[in-house]
Amino acid sequence: MTVVEQTGWITQAEYAKKIRPLLPREAFLPDSSKVLPMLINFAILLLGWGIASYLDQWNWYLLWLYLPFAVVMGNSIVFLSFATHELLHNSVIRNPFLRQCMGLFGFAMLWMPPALWKALHNYEHHNKTNSLHDPDRNYLYNQPDSWAKWLQNFVVPSEKVHLLWFVVSMSHTWGIYVLRNLTSILLFNTGSTHYPPASFKVSSKERWAIALEWLIVASLHFSIVAFLGFHPIKVLLGYFLPIWIGHCGIIFYIFTNHMLCQMTEVNDPLINSVSLRVPQWIDRLHLNFSYHTEHHIFPGMNSDYYPLVQTLLKAHYGDRLNLLGAGEAWQLMLQTPRYYKDATTFTDRLGRKSVVCPLSQVSTH
Repeated sequence: MTVVEQTGWITQAEYAKKIRPLLPREAFLPDSSKVLPMLINFAILLLGWGIASYLDQWNWYLLWLYLPFAVVMGNSIVFLSFATHELLHNSVIRNPFLRQCMGLFGFAMLWMPPALWKALHNYEHHNKTNSLHDPDRNYLYNQPDSWAKWLQNFVVPSEKVHLLWFVVSMSHTWGIYVLRNLTSILLFNTGSTHYPPASFKVSSKERWAIALEWLIVASLHFSIVAFLGFHPIKVLLGYFLPIWIGHCGIIFYIFTNHMLCQMTEVNDPLINSVSLRVPQWIDRLHLNFSYHTEHHIFPGMNSDYYPLVQTLLKAHYGDRLNLLGAGEAWQLMLQTPRYYKDATTFTDRLGRKSVVCPLSQVSTH
């Protein structure tokens, strides 16, 4: 008897076994063509900081002219983040040294050490997606109160979030995410830290690598601010603003990846993940990151082929696929609580409400 016959779940491996023979071999080869756009976007950031270094010579009423460039820099941070995400899944280049160097610089504006990302995302999240042990899931309402859980009330979209706090928090949520996971590993590394949704630990070697990479990243940030002369206008417009814009763009997708889904005991990507419908030009700009369910079935695949995977999923599993318009997904996020009461029920922080997960498809009983 198969897993789906026993429980209603279909595992990631079963989906991959069904779909992979229908895909071209090229879909699973490293795509080094993404290196050039990464270098271009590195150059855009360097150019932006170079221009910002002269902002103290601009008349104050002309400073707004820098804002469009800050937006372009913010998008470069989004692109580099998604490209590095692919890079660390080994779908861009295979050379370990080059991959490590590009990963370090590609994630630098996220304050994310690649060694932490590989442990947190590649191993923990992908193998335990939206399960009780996934560090990226919603909090349970009955988990111990903590600073990170308390902050969720202000930063995560829900029916309770205040619009003003939410707008401000969009640019800071990623930083909170990094802080809770980084400190959990560097300060404790016990696998039982109470303030992330689910804790994990890494080896001593990985922990030292994470610490060293974070120090390099921190040095890069300090160097940028020093290059801007610690000048308030230069730092605000040339450093903080592009990072805030970039983090907003990244978190726009991340909020919708899994938070609307039920928890699953078995890693069933069509049940525990969401893909978004966005304009094609945005998909081109952001390396098809909206195809998130497809990514969870084939993490190491060239993202250019995710639309083909989606077409095949619709043909073979169309009744299971969570495919939402970006506006629809966000509307659901802002209409529902963000804590789990149980695997298929959302609730508020105190557990007083019971709202069935709008994307529930399979019973956990």
